[in-house]
Amino acid sequence: MKEYNITVVPTQNPAILKFETNKLLTQGNSYEFKNIDEAKKSPLAQQLFYLPFIKTVYVSGNFIALERFDIVEWEDVKDEVAQQLVEYLNAGEPVVLEEASGKKVPITVYAEVTPNPSTMKFVASRKIVAEAFEFKNIDEATESELAKQLFHFPFVKQVFLDENYVSITKYEMAEWDEITMELREFIRDFIADGKEAVSVNASATKTGNTPKELEIKENLDNISLQIIDILEEYVKPAVASDGGNILFKSYEEESKTVNVILQGACSGCPSSTYTLKNGIETMLKNMMGDKVNEVVALNG
Repeated sequence: MKEYNITVVPTQNPAILKFETNKLLTQGNSYEFKNIDEAKKSPLAQQLFYLPFIKTVYVSGNFIALERFDIVEWEDVKDEVAQQLVEYLNAGEPVVLEEASGKKVPITVYAEVTPNPSTMKFVASRKIVAEAFEFKNIDEATESELAKQLFHFPFVKQVFLDENYVSITKYEMAEWDEITMELREFIRDFIADGKEAVSVNASATKTGNTPKELEIKENLDNISLQIIDILEEYVKPAVASDGGNILFKSYEEESKTVNVILQGACSGCPSSTYTLKNGIETMLKNMMGDKVNEVVALNG
């Protein structure tokens, strides 16, 4: 089973701190608990209220937000709280005892073209996964019921999921104007029924690591860490808006080559080579100087 990871994220309110997870914690619902009595349906919130400085617990999507009393500063206790959350979640304990209501969740899905003519992006009005997943065929989709069902459409070649959208790459046998409406309605109905897009046991992406996880799991050199930061801050948001994803793979110091993995709409896109050479490579050269000579992309 894939383990939970926690990322601590500050908010505009200094009393409230977000603890983001790499998996969804609820099925599209949000919860707010002001005290331990209100938290009867959330064993996790009840546990948190045993900490004397916890004032309010919020649970939504892939994060837990905690409001503290003024008796402590987050800087003094955040690591301890994060560790407690990780241990609780990885023990398989319940977050919120949600009941299946049988009612459909209000949801909208719209289709958006991408630079890759073979790929269409279907954007939902709510978060469907906490991190990126790519499936090249139905055998890879055993832990994703959504992807598995999409592969039953004969024209679906690849499926990429990230946050609130699904990027679908088609075979040439079909035209988008013939299949877009059918796919959009299918995805909308799947999400509206409250079904889980990806199992909690699924591993994110084919590499199994996001760049942030790589920083922790491998002792990367400073140049690699700088490259990761640039990709995360400047490149990822742009490729995500096009229905794709980019992952750092490695840095070859001798040749000064940066190897990245392209996923979703970026994988196999006719314009991706141009984007890579004239966008990402130029940016890294400008920001890293003579430390970068070339960027090489591998399709995910």
